[in-house]
Amino acid sequence: MRRLRNRSEFLRVARGSRVGRSAFSLQTNDSDAPEPGMGFTVTKQAGNSPERNRIRRRLRAAARACATQLVSQHDYVLVGRRDALSIKFDRLVADLAAAIPKVHARKKN
Repeated sequence: MRRLRNRSEFLRVARGSRVGRSAFSLQTNDSDAPEPGMGFTVTKQAGNSPERNRIRRRLRAAARACATQLVSQHDYVLVGRRDALSIKFDRLVADLAAAIPKVHARKKN
């Protein structure tokens, strides 16, 4: 799984389909790269710097746990929310595992 780091990559993924959960929002779009790409972002509204970093770390760990479900030639962005700090990690992984097929089922109109 490769990491998305450039703003242009995040903006391209934001134009794709998305699905929301209490702890995160998952966005995806097609990509030319053969392996899936993953990006993580947390806005300042989610808390101060240590809280945002902790949210990002939990989302990265959940994404690693669900890496086998990611579809090749797609990029994903996880937008973290404050609830990612308070829910159990098992539920976070289960929510992400359920969101991946759902985001592919949705077509942007």
